[in-house]
Amino acid sequence: MEDVDWDLISSYAGLLGLASFSIYCGALASLPTSPNKRSATDKRSILQDDEVDEEDIPDRMSSSDAWMFPIIGSVVLFGLYMIVKYFGTEWINWVLGWYFSIAGVGSVWKFTVSIARFVVGKDRWRQFDRNRLLILKGPLEIISLSFRTPTLLLLPVGMLPSILYSYSAASRKSAFLTDLLALSFSHNALSILKLDSFQTGCILLSGLFFYDIYWVFGTEVMVKVATSLDIPIKLLWPKSMSFATERGFTMLGLGDVVIPGTFIALALRYDHARAQKTKTLFTKPYFFITMTAYITGLITAMTMVHTFDTAQPALLYLSPACILSFFATALARGELQDAWTWTDDPEQPQRTVEKAPLEPLAIPEILNGNNASQVLNGDVSCHADAEMTETGDEGAAEQQGDGTGEEKTKKKNKGRGRRKHN
Repeated sequence: MEDVDWDLISSYAGLLGLASFSIYCGALASLPTSPNKRSATDKRSILQDDEVDEEDIPDRMSSSDAWMFPIIGSVVLFGLYMIVKYFGTEWINWVLGWYFSIAGVGSVWKFTVSIARFVVGKDRWRQFDRNRLLILKGPLEIISLSFRTPTLLLLPVGMLPSILYSYSAASRKSAFLTDLLALSFSHNALSILKLDSFQTGCILLSGLFFYDIYWVFGTEVMVKVATSLDIPIKLLWPKSMSFATERGFTMLGLGDVVIPGTFIALALRYDHARAQKTKTLFTKPYFFITMTAYITGLITAMTMVHTFDTAQPALLYLSPACILSFFATALARGELQDAWTWTDDPEQPQRTVEKAPLEPLAIPEILNGNNASQVLNGDVSCHADAEMTETGDEGAAEQQGDGTGEEKTKKKNKGRGRRKHN
Protein backbone atom coordinates (compact mmCIF):
# COMPACT_ATOMS: atom_id res chain seq x y z
CA MET A 1 0.00 0.00 0.00
CA GLU A 2 3.03 2.30 0.17
CA ASP A 3 2.90 2.74 -3.61
CA VAL A 4 -0.64 4.13 -3.53
CA ASP A 5 -0.68 7.85 -4.36
CA TRP A 6 -3.29 9.00 -1.86
CA ASP A 7 -2.75 12.64 -2.79
CA LEU A 8 -3.80 11.93 -6.36
CA ILE A 9 -6.70 9.73 -5.30
CA SER A 10 -7.97 12.46 -2.96
CA SER A 11 -7.73 14.89 -5.88
CA TYR A 12 -9.88 12.64 -8.07
CA ALA A 13 -12.37 12.21 -5.22
CA GLY A 14 -12.59 15.98 -4.69
CA LEU A 15 -13.19 16.60 -8.39
CA LEU A 16 -15.85 13.88 -8.48
CA GLY A 17 -17.57 15.44 -5.46
CA LEU A 18 -17.61 18.91 -7.02
CA ALA A 19 -19.09 17.65 -10.29
CA SER A 20 -21.74 15.49 -8.58
CA PHE A 21 -22.72 18.26 -6.16
CA SER A 22 -23.09 20.73 -9.02
CA ILE A 23 -25.35 18.41 -11.03
CA TYR A 24 -27.46 17.48 -8.00
CA CYS A 25 -28.14 21.11 -7.06
CA GLY A 26 -28.68 22.20 -10.66
CA ALA A 27 -31.15 19.37 -11.32
CA LEU A 28 -33.20 20.32 -8.25
CA ALA A 29 -33.19 23.95 -9.40
CA SER A 30 -34.58 22.87 -12.80
CA LEU A 31 -37.79 21.50 -11.27
CA PRO A 32 -40.91 23.57 -12.00
CA THR A 33 -42.08 25.78 -9.15
CA SER A 34 -45.69 25.69 -8.05
CA PRO A 35 -47.40 29.08 -8.36
CA ASN A 36 -48.64 30.81 -5.24
CA LYS A 37 -52.44 30.84 -5.25
CA ARG A 38 -54.28 34.09 -4.57
CA SER A 39 -57.93 34.59 -3.89
CA ALA A 40 -59.99 36.75 -6.23
CA THR A 41 -60.56 39.33 -3.49
CA ASP A 42 -56.84 40.03 -2.93
CA LYS A 43 -55.92 43.63 -3.63
CA ARG A 44 -52.60 44.25 -5.34
CA SER A 45 -50.75 47.40 -6.21
CA ILE A 46 -48.50 47.94 -9.19
CA LEU A 47 -45.61 46.75 -7.03
CA GLN A 48 -47.27 43.40 -6.29
CA ASP A 49 -47.18 41.13 -9.31
CA ASP A 50 -47.90 37.43 -9.29
CA GLU A 51 -45.59 35.46 -7.06
CA VAL A 52 -44.55 33.26 -9.96
CA ASP A 53 -42.23 36.04 -11.05
CA GLU A 54 -39.48 34.13 -9.25
CA GLU A 55 -38.90 31.94 -12.29
CA ASP A 56 -39.70 32.47 -15.96
CA ILE A 57 -40.36 29.50 -18.22
CA PRO A 58 -37.27 29.20 -20.45
CA ASP A 59 -37.31 27.79 -23.95
CA ARG A 60 -36.49 24.10 -24.20
CA MET A 61 -33.67 22.77 -26.33
CA SER A 62 -35.20 20.87 -29.26
CA SER A 63 -33.72 18.10 -31.38
CA SER A 64 -32.78 20.59 -34.11
CA ASP A 65 -30.79 22.57 -31.55
CA ALA A 66 -29.12 19.37 -30.35
CA TRP A 67 -27.98 18.50 -33.89
CA MET A 68 -26.30 21.91 -34.24
CA PHE A 69 -24.62 21.86 -30.83
CA PRO A 70 -21.50 19.83 -31.84
CA ILE A 71 -21.07 21.93 -34.98
CA ILE A 72 -21.22 25.25 -33.15
CA GLY A 73 -18.98 23.88 -30.40
CA SER A 74 -16.41 22.76 -32.97
CA VAL A 75 -16.34 26.20 -34.62
CA VAL A 76 -15.86 27.99 -31.29
CA LEU A 77 -13.23 25.51 -30.09
CA PHE A 78 -11.20 25.70 -33.28
CA GLY A 79 -11.45 29.50 -33.29
CA LEU A 80 -10.03 29.65 -29.76
CA TYR A 81 -7.26 27.26 -30.78
CA MET A 82 -6.23 29.45 -33.72
CA ILE A 83 -6.15 32.54 -31.48
CA VAL A 84 -4.03 30.77 -28.87
CA LYS A 85 -1.67 29.34 -31.48
CA TYR A 86 -1.02 32.48 -33.52
CA PHE A 87 -1.67 35.34 -31.09
CA GLY A 88 -0.68 33.86 -27.74
CA THR A 89 -2.64 33.48 -24.53
CA GLU A 90 -2.00 36.72 -22.64
CA TRP A 91 -4.51 39.00 -24.27
CA ILE A 92 -7.22 36.35 -24.80
CA ASN A 93 -6.97 35.38 -21.13
CA TRP A 94 -7.28 39.06 -20.20
CA VAL A 95 -10.37 39.61 -22.38
CA LEU A 96 -12.13 36.38 -21.39
CA GLY A 97 -11.11 36.86 -17.77
CA TRP A 98 -12.91 40.19 -17.59
CA TYR A 99 -15.89 38.81 -19.51
CA PHE A 100 -16.35 35.90 -17.11
CA SER A 101 -15.75 38.17 -14.13
CA ILE A 102 -18.62 40.45 -15.17
CA ALA A 103 -20.83 37.47 -15.96
CA GLY A 104 -19.76 35.93 -12.68
CA VAL A 105 -21.29 38.79 -10.68
CA GLY A 106 -24.76 37.90 -11.86
CA SER A 107 -24.07 34.17 -11.75
CA VAL A 108 -22.73 34.06 -8.18
CA TRP A 109 -25.45 36.48 -7.07
CA LYS A 110 -28.17 34.23 -8.46
CA PHE A 111 -26.44 31.18 -6.98
CA THR A 112 -26.32 32.69 -3.48
CA VAL A 113 -29.94 33.80 -3.74
CA SER A 114 -30.95 30.23 -4.65
CA ILE A 115 -29.08 28.91 -1.61
CA ALA A 116 -30.70 31.51 0.67
CA ARG A 117 -34.18 30.73 -0.66
CA PHE A 118 -33.59 27.02 -0.12
CA VAL A 119 -32.36 27.57 3.46
CA VAL A 120 -35.22 29.81 4.63
CA GLY A 121 -37.92 27.97 2.65
CA LYS A 122 -40.20 29.11 -0.16
CA ASP A 123 -43.05 30.33 2.08
CA ARG A 124 -40.77 32.29 4.39
CA TRP A 125 -38.93 33.79 1.39
CA ARG A 126 -42.17 35.18 -0.04
CA GLN A 127 -42.85 37.02 3.20
CA PHE A 128 -39.87 39.31 2.65
CA ASP A 129 -40.57 42.76 1.23
CA ARG A 130 -40.47 43.04 -2.53
CA ASN A 131 -38.76 46.04 -4.13
CA ARG A 132 -39.46 46.91 -7.74
CA LEU A 133 -37.93 49.37 -10.17
CA LEU A 134 -40.39 50.19 -12.94
CA ILE A 135 -39.69 52.66 -15.76
CA LEU A 136 -42.59 53.44 -18.08
CA LYS A 137 -42.84 55.49 -21.25
CA GLY A 138 -46.52 56.14 -21.67
CA PRO A 139 -48.24 52.73 -21.61
CA LEU A 140 -45.00 50.92 -22.52
CA GLU A 141 -42.89 49.20 -19.90
CA ILE A 142 -39.23 50.05 -20.58
CA ILE A 143 -37.49 48.50 -17.55
CA SER A 144 -38.93 46.28 -14.84
CA LEU A 145 -36.65 44.94 -12.10
CA SER A 146 -37.96 43.20 -9.00
CA PHE A 147 -35.95 41.99 -6.00
CA ARG A 148 -36.78 40.90 -2.52
CA THR A 149 -34.87 42.54 0.30
CA PRO A 150 -32.45 39.62 0.95
CA THR A 151 -31.64 39.53 -2.77
CA LEU A 152 -30.42 43.14 -2.63
CA LEU A 153 -28.39 42.43 0.51
CA LEU A 154 -26.66 39.49 -1.22
CA LEU A 155 -25.42 41.62 -4.15
CA PRO A 156 -22.06 42.47 -2.47
CA VAL A 157 -21.55 38.75 -1.80
CA GLY A 158 -22.08 38.04 -5.50
CA MET A 159 -19.59 40.74 -6.51
CA LEU A 160 -16.78 39.70 -4.17
CA PRO A 161 -15.49 36.56 -6.01
CA SER A 162 -15.34 38.40 -9.35
CA ILE A 163 -13.47 41.34 -7.82
CA LEU A 164 -10.90 39.07 -6.18
CA TYR A 165 -10.58 37.00 -9.37
CA SER A 166 -10.05 40.03 -11.64
CA TYR A 167 -7.49 41.77 -9.46
CA SER A 168 -5.52 38.69 -8.50
CA ALA A 169 -1.77 39.40 -8.84
CA ALA A 170 -0.75 35.74 -9.12
CA SER A 171 0.47 34.30 -12.40
CA ARG A 172 -2.41 31.84 -12.32
CA LYS A 173 -5.83 32.55 -10.90
CA SER A 174 -6.88 31.05 -7.58
CA ALA A 175 -8.26 27.53 -7.94
CA PHE A 176 -10.80 28.26 -5.21
CA LEU A 177 -12.17 31.32 -7.02
CA THR A 178 -12.10 29.47 -10.33
CA ASP A 179 -14.15 26.62 -8.83
CA LEU A 180 -16.59 29.02 -7.15
CA LEU A 181 -17.30 30.87 -10.39
CA ALA A 182 -17.44 27.63 -12.40
CA LEU A 183 -19.90 26.03 -9.96
CA SER A 184 -22.17 29.07 -10.17
CA PHE A 185 -22.06 28.95 -13.99
CA SER A 186 -22.87 25.25 -13.92
CA HIS A 187 -25.75 25.66 -11.48
CA ASN A 188 -27.37 28.44 -13.48
CA ALA A 189 -26.84 26.62 -16.79
CA LEU A 190 -28.56 23.49 -15.46
CA SER A 191 -31.48 25.46 -14.05
CA ILE A 192 -32.02 27.38 -17.32
CA LEU A 193 -30.79 25.12 -20.15
CA LYS A 194 -33.51 22.45 -20.36
CA LEU A 195 -33.97 19.62 -22.83
CA ASP A 196 -37.47 19.07 -24.17
CA SER A 197 -37.36 15.24 -24.33
CA PHE A 198 -35.19 12.18 -23.91
CA GLN A 199 -34.96 11.97 -27.70
CA THR A 200 -33.27 15.37 -27.76
CA GLY A 201 -31.03 14.32 -24.87
CA CYS A 202 -29.87 11.19 -26.69
CA ILE A 203 -29.15 13.20 -29.85
CA LEU A 204 -27.15 15.76 -27.87
CA LEU A 205 -25.09 13.20 -25.93
CA SER A 206 -24.48 11.07 -29.05
CA GLY A 207 -23.29 14.06 -31.10
CA LEU A 208 -20.96 15.30 -28.38
CA PHE A 209 -19.70 11.74 -27.87
CA PHE A 210 -18.09 11.85 -31.32
CA TYR A 211 -17.18 15.54 -30.93
CA ASP A 212 -15.17 14.83 -27.78
CA ILE A 213 -13.43 11.77 -29.23
CA TYR A 214 -12.29 13.60 -32.36
CA TRP A 215 -11.02 16.78 -30.71
CA VAL A 216 -9.17 14.94 -27.92
CA PHE A 217 -7.79 11.86 -29.69
CA GLY A 218 -7.68 13.16 -33.26
CA THR A 219 -6.04 16.55 -32.68
CA GLU A 220 -4.26 18.60 -30.01
CA VAL A 221 -6.97 21.27 -30.14
CA MET A 222 -9.00 20.37 -27.04
CA VAL A 223 -6.02 19.78 -24.75
CA LYS A 224 -4.23 22.90 -26.01
CA VAL A 225 -7.20 25.18 -25.39
CA ALA A 226 -8.07 23.63 -22.01
CA THR A 227 -4.55 23.99 -20.65
CA SER A 228 -3.86 27.44 -22.14
CA LEU A 229 -6.94 29.36 -21.06
CA ASP A 230 -6.93 30.41 -17.42
CA ILE A 231 -10.63 31.19 -17.11
CA PRO A 232 -13.40 29.74 -14.91
CA ILE A 233 -14.77 27.16 -17.35
CA LYS A 234 -13.27 24.16 -15.56
CA LEU A 235 -13.17 22.55 -12.14
CA LEU A 236 -9.80 22.22 -10.42
CA TRP A 237 -8.60 20.24 -7.40
CA PRO A 238 -5.01 20.23 -6.07
CA LYS A 239 -3.07 16.96 -6.17
CA SER A 240 -2.48 17.07 -2.46
CA MET A 241 -4.41 16.08 0.65
CA SER A 242 -3.10 19.26 2.28
CA PHE A 243 -4.26 21.38 -0.71
CA ALA A 244 -0.70 22.27 -1.67
CA THR A 245 -0.36 23.39 -5.30
CA GLU A 246 3.21 22.29 -6.08
CA ARG A 247 2.11 19.15 -7.94
CA GLY A 248 -0.55 20.99 -9.90
CA PHE A 249 -4.25 20.19 -10.26
CA THR A 250 -6.60 17.61 -11.68
CA MET A 251 -9.02 19.23 -14.10
CA LEU A 252 -12.52 18.61 -15.45
CA GLY A 253 -14.05 20.78 -18.18
CA LEU A 254 -17.35 22.45 -17.34
CA GLY A 255 -18.91 20.90 -20.45
CA ASP A 256 -18.39 17.46 -18.91
CA VAL A 257 -20.59 18.60 -16.04
CA VAL A 258 -23.27 20.68 -17.77
CA ILE A 259 -23.97 18.47 -20.82
CA PRO A 260 -24.61 15.19 -18.95
CA GLY A 261 -26.19 17.28 -16.18
CA THR A 262 -28.95 18.50 -18.51
CA PHE A 263 -29.85 14.87 -19.23
CA ILE A 264 -29.87 13.98 -15.51
CA ALA A 265 -32.00 17.06 -14.73
CA LEU A 266 -34.43 15.95 -17.45
CA ALA A 267 -34.68 12.53 -15.75
CA LEU A 268 -35.59 14.28 -12.48
CA ARG A 269 -38.29 16.35 -14.21
CA TYR A 270 -39.68 13.18 -15.78
CA ASP A 271 -39.89 11.60 -12.32
CA HIS A 272 -41.73 14.70 -11.15
CA ALA A 273 -44.14 14.71 -14.11
CA ARG A 274 -44.81 10.97 -13.69
CA ALA A 275 -45.63 11.46 -10.00
CA GLN A 276 -48.03 14.31 -10.81
CA LYS A 277 -49.71 12.31 -13.56
CA THR A 278 -50.27 9.21 -11.41
CA LYS A 279 -50.92 11.18 -8.19
CA THR A 280 -48.31 9.11 -6.36
CA LEU A 281 -45.30 9.80 -4.17
CA PHE A 282 -42.48 11.72 -5.86
CA THR A 283 -39.90 8.96 -6.10
CA LYS A 284 -36.82 9.52 -8.24
CA PRO A 285 -35.76 6.24 -9.90
CA TYR A 286 -34.65 7.76 -13.21
CA PHE A 287 -32.76 10.57 -11.50
CA PHE A 288 -30.86 8.38 -9.03
CA ILE A 289 -29.96 5.75 -11.62
CA THR A 290 -28.72 8.25 -14.23
CA MET A 291 -26.84 10.11 -11.49
CA THR A 292 -25.20 6.85 -10.41
CA ALA A 293 -24.34 6.09 -14.02
CA TYR A 294 -22.71 9.53 -14.37
CA ILE A 295 -20.56 8.96 -11.28
CA THR A 296 -19.58 5.51 -12.57
CA GLY A 297 -18.67 6.94 -15.98
CA LEU A 298 -16.60 9.73 -14.44
CA ILE A 299 -14.74 7.24 -12.20
CA THR A 300 -14.02 5.17 -15.31
CA ALA A 301 -12.69 8.23 -17.14
CA MET A 302 -10.42 9.13 -14.21
CA THR A 303 -9.17 5.55 -14.03
CA MET A 304 -8.25 5.65 -17.72
CA VAL A 305 -6.45 8.98 -17.26
CA HIS A 306 -4.49 7.54 -14.35
CA THR A 307 -3.72 4.26 -16.13
CA PHE A 308 -2.57 5.66 -19.47
CA ASP A 309 -1.29 9.00 -18.13
CA THR A 310 -2.91 10.92 -20.97
CA ALA A 311 -5.96 13.12 -21.47
CA GLN A 312 -9.25 11.31 -22.02
CA PRO A 313 -12.50 12.56 -23.60
CA ALA A 314 -14.82 12.31 -20.60
CA LEU A 315 -17.95 12.14 -22.76
CA LEU A 316 -16.59 8.92 -24.25
CA TYR A 317 -17.63 7.34 -20.94
CA LEU A 318 -20.32 9.72 -19.67
CA SER A 319 -22.59 9.77 -22.75
CA PRO A 320 -23.06 5.97 -23.01
CA ALA A 321 -23.43 5.70 -19.24
CA CYS A 322 -26.30 8.22 -19.12
CA ILE A 323 -28.08 6.97 -22.26
CA LEU A 324 -27.85 3.26 -21.38
CA SER A 325 -28.94 3.85 -17.79
CA PHE A 326 -32.08 5.64 -19.04
CA PHE A 327 -33.02 2.83 -21.45
CA ALA A 328 -32.28 0.14 -18.87
CA THR A 329 -34.46 1.84 -16.26
CA ALA A 330 -37.33 2.45 -18.68
CA LEU A 331 -37.26 -1.15 -19.95
CA ALA A 332 -37.10 -2.60 -16.44
CA ARG A 333 -40.10 -0.51 -15.36
CA GLY A 334 -42.06 -1.12 -18.57
CA GLU A 335 -42.24 2.61 -19.31
CA LEU A 336 -40.03 2.92 -22.39
CA GLN A 337 -42.81 4.04 -24.74
CA ASP A 338 -44.14 6.62 -22.29
CA ALA A 339 -40.69 7.97 -21.40
CA TRP A 340 -39.47 8.09 -25.00
CA THR A 341 -42.52 10.03 -26.25
CA TRP A 342 -42.83 12.29 -23.18
CA THR A 343 -42.17 15.99 -23.78
CA ASP A 344 -41.16 18.42 -21.06
CA ASP A 345 -43.43 21.22 -22.18
CA PRO A 346 -45.40 23.14 -19.50
CA GLU A 347 -47.93 24.28 -22.09
CA GLN A 348 -48.53 20.86 -23.66
CA PRO A 349 -51.62 19.84 -21.63
CA GLN A 350 -53.52 22.96 -22.76
CA ARG A 351 -52.70 22.32 -26.41
CA THR A 352 -53.71 18.66 -26.11
CA VAL A 353 -57.12 19.56 -24.66
CA GLU A 354 -57.74 22.05 -27.43
CA LYS A 355 -56.85 19.60 -30.21
CA ALA A 356 -58.69 16.53 -28.86
CA PRO A 357 -62.25 17.40 -30.16
CA LEU A 358 -60.92 17.80 -33.71
CA GLU A 359 -59.79 14.17 -34.09
CA PRO A 360 -62.13 12.20 -36.44
CA LEU A 361 -63.52 8.76 -35.52
CA ALA A 362 -63.62 7.18 -38.99
CA ILE A 363 -61.27 4.23 -38.28
CA PRO A 364 -63.95 1.85 -36.78
CA GLU A 365 -65.71 1.70 -40.21
CA ILE A 366 -62.94 -0.64 -41.42
CA LEU A 367 -62.75 -2.73 -38.27
CA ASN A 368 -66.29 -3.44 -37.00
CA GLY A 369 -68.76 -3.71 -39.85
CA ASN A 370 -72.32 -2.62 -38.91
CA ASN A 371 -71.35 -1.17 -35.58
CA ALA A 372 -68.75 0.86 -37.40
CA SER A 373 -71.43 2.26 -39.70
CA GLN A 374 -73.36 3.51 -36.71
CA VAL A 375 -70.28 5.24 -35.36
CA LEU A 376 -69.43 6.62 -38.75
CA ASN A 377 -72.97 7.85 -39.35
CA GLY A 378 -72.95 9.52 -35.97
CA ASP A 379 -69.70 11.22 -36.89
CA VAL A 380 -71.05 12.31 -40.26
CA SER A 381 -74.17 13.57 -38.58
CA CYS A 382 -72.10 15.69 -36.23
CA HIS A 383 -70.14 17.11 -39.11
CA ALA A 384 -73.32 17.71 -41.05
CA ASP A 385 -74.78 19.60 -38.11
CA ALA A 386 -71.65 21.68 -37.92
CA GLU A 387 -71.83 22.37 -41.65
CA MET A 388 -75.50 23.28 -41.32
CA THR A 389 -74.68 25.77 -38.58
CA GLU A 390 -71.96 27.35 -40.68
CA THR A 391 -74.09 27.46 -43.81
CA GLY A 392 -76.96 28.79 -41.76
CA ASP A 393 -74.87 31.80 -40.84
CA GLU A 394 -73.80 32.22 -44.43
CA GLY A 395 -77.41 31.80 -45.57
CA ALA A 396 -78.56 34.57 -43.25
CA ALA A 397 -76.12 36.91 -44.90
CA GLU A 398 -77.06 35.78 -48.41
CA GLN A 399 -80.80 36.17 -47.78
CA GLN A 400 -80.22 39.86 -47.46
CA GLY A 401 -78.84 39.77 -51.00
CA ASP A 402 -80.53 37.20 -53.29
CA GLY A 403 -82.40 34.82 -50.92
CA THR A 404 -80.40 31.70 -51.83
CA GLY A 405 -79.19 30.81 -48.30
CA GLU A 406 -82.32 28.78 -47.43
CA GLU A 407 -82.02 26.67 -50.59
CA LYS A 408 -78.40 25.73 -49.73
CA THR A 409 -79.43 24.66 -46.23
CA LYS A 410 -82.22 22.44 -47.58
CA LYS A 411 -79.83 20.74 -50.00
CA LYS A 412 -77.47 19.98 -47.11
CA ASN A 413 -80.31 18.47 -45.04
CA LYS A 414 -81.50 16.33 -47.95
CA GLY A 415 -77.99 15.05 -48.48
CA ARG A 416 -77.73 14.10 -44.85
CA GLY A 417 -81.09 12.30 -44.97
CA ARG A 418 -79.97 10.17 -47.92
CA ARG A 419 -76.77 9.28 -46.02
CA LYS A 420 -78.78 8.02 -42.99
CA HIS A 421 -81.19 5.92 -45.09
CA ASN A 422 -78.25 4.26 -46.81
